[in-house]
Amino acid sequence: MNGSPKILVIDPREDQEIILGLASDVRLSILGLLHTKSANINEIAEELSLPQSTVATNVATLERAGLVMSDIVKAKKGNQKICRAVYEELVIRFNGDEKRMSDDLIEVEMPIGLFTSYEVSAPCGLCSSDGIIGYLDVPDSFLNPDRMKAGLLWFERGWVEYKFPNNSLYKEKPIRKLEISVELSSETPGTNKNWLSDISLWLNSVEVGRWTSPGDFGDKRGTLTPEWWKLEGSQYGLLKNWSVSDEGSFVDGVRVSDVRLADLALPDHHSIKVRIGIKDEAEHVGGINVFGRGFGNYDQAIVLRLYFA
Repeated sequence: MNGSPKILVIDPREDQEIILGLASDVRLSILGLLHTKSANINEIAEELSLPQSTVATNVATLERAGLVMSDIVKAKKGNQKICRAVYEELVIRFNGDEKRMSDDLIEVEMPIGLFTSYEVSAPCGLCSSDGIIGYLDVPDSFLNPDRMKAGLLWFERGWVEYKFPNNSLYKEKPIRKLEISVELSSETPGTNKNWLSDISLWLNSVEVGRWTSPGDFGDKRGTLTPEWWKLEGSQYGLLKNWSVSDEGSFVDGVRVSDVRLADLALPDHHSIKVRIGIKDEAEHVGGINVFGRGFGNYDQAIVLRLYFA
């Protein structure tokens, strides 16, 4: 797209048709293609190796959501529909999620179910404050559109990745620190407070550092965990804060790597990719629980803070 990026700010409570439009790998692939060029249905189907009927149905869904525009133009035989993406950047924001915004700080919260990509292995699952989402121990359940309601997700190994808006691009001040805050624990059937798990964080595909979770906590019900969730299940985690500055990377103030802000290449990206997971080669592959709103001890999902000089 030419000129300044066209940005759509989405409130999941008000814009559910847009959220549902995004809740599909096929539709995300179509949007990704249309962000690089305009194309007709046949061209999209050929590039993505999908049936034309599948592409047509999903393009119609994206059109209803206002994410794709189509123009009818003349072709060699009759007319054809040329599709294009409307927005270059989509920002998902709950009312009040950007809790603090000033010259020195911008804070954005991302619901844990609004990951943009994932790769997980069983045992795994998601649930909202009302019940299980999809099926337990079926990785494909992470594609369920209801994942946007998730308050808890878990898996043994793998990762989930989120795209946050890179608000540092729109500030004249230089960024001095980036911080990620999220409630986490290990994951094992039946819980175990002495179950180690090496949990890693990546920012813009750069591994920032590892924190070793001491266990999976089920000794008491989480402050926010709903009553229907059995006490035998993971109840709460520990609130961890990863930070990256010009001095390096830290977890709760303890240095974990030499990765610095410059290594993240923030000026080169319109989004900040945040990936959380367990590496296959980790010493302690003890699973992960990611707690969001409605579960655990902290009334928050995944929070990204940008501090400016």
